[in-house]
Amino acid sequence: MKELLGQTPSDIDFVGLFGCVGPGGQIKNIGMENVNINAGGNIGGLVGYNESGTITNCYSTGNVVGGNLLGGLVGSDSCGTITNCYSTGNVVGGNLLGGLVGNTWKSIITNCYSTSTVGGDDEEIGGLVGLNVGTITDCYSTGTVGGGDEHIGGLVGENDGPITNCYSIGIVSGNYYLGGLVGCNNAPITNCYSIGSVTGTGESVGGLVGHNVGSITNCYATGSVTGNSSVGGLLGGTFNAPITNCYSIGSVTGTWVNIGGLVGREYGGSVTASFWDMQTSGQTASAGGTPKTTAEMKTQSTFTDAGWDFVEIWGIGENQTYPFLRTEPAGDSNHDKKVDLLDLAILASHWLEE
Repeated sequence: MKELLGQTPSDIDFVGLFGCVGPGGQIKNIGMENVNINAGGNIGGLVGYNESGTITNCYSTGNVVGGNLLGGLVGSDSCGTITNCYSTGNVVGGNLLGGLVGNTWKSIITNCYSTSTVGGDDEEIGGLVGLNVGTITDCYSTGTVGGGDEHIGGLVGENDGPITNCYSIGIVSGNYYLGGLVGCNNAPITNCYSIGSVTGTGESVGGLVGHNVGSITNCYATGSVTGNSSVGGLLGGTFNAPITNCYSIGSVTGTWVNIGGLVGREYGGSVTASFWDMQTSGQTASAGGTPKTTAEMKTQSTFTDAGWDFVEIWGIGENQTYPFLRTEPAGDSNHDKKVDLLDLAILASHWLEE
């Protein structure tokens, strides 16, 4: 992957405008533009390693290339807080790579995003965070994410902390444990979605999560999913975890076993009040969930009859759109967090329908 940028990383560690930030440290209102870092580990466009510091209203653009623990903004964060920040550019290395932060430990990330392209040779690679052991709220990622192995996700590669009100729209590719939002999930995910395609050559490939052992509530995935085994429109495989009020509509293709419209493989746990579009997915079977036609998936009663909240959480354009989370702007018909001419075209195409 590093060769894509024509660079071989040096062995220098803890590199950024600030190599290390310690407890009580505060970084505010700083932008780094066109950075071009070629170093070892704990590398970020702004901060190499943040321990218990606060980073607010900051951004970084450019290229971060190295070994492990690389982030577009922060290489590695322990017990820190990152708020209202973003990154864009390229992050390329080995493992523990994130468009914003490579690795977090008991960190809090809020109102942040990354549009960076992230590519690695190994594992734990995410559009926003490579490995998350913290809290992520109201964040998103849009860049392409790829890796040579496992635990690769559009937002987070491997997740061990709560994720709430987040989304990802980037294309994800790799081997196994791949997800449009999270590659491998071990914690609660609530009110999130992904719309990018996911392509894997191995097992546990899902439109939202590849391999799941955490609760997932009020989430959906719309991207196409391709893999070998344990492939699902929402989840590749889920184990001993409750899945509630979720759906998927993307096409699902697998080459071996455990291929499902919503869930490829389920062991223990439960899948409740969750659905998949059997027409758009091309799948009539699933390890969990209920199949519906496209027309049924665009009818509010399909979901309210199952107990979904269409007052505070969900919205729908009756007979026109699939359900969408109310965190999206009003009029956002294609759910890309923007209201533009594409949304107007969708509205116009249905204007005269009965």
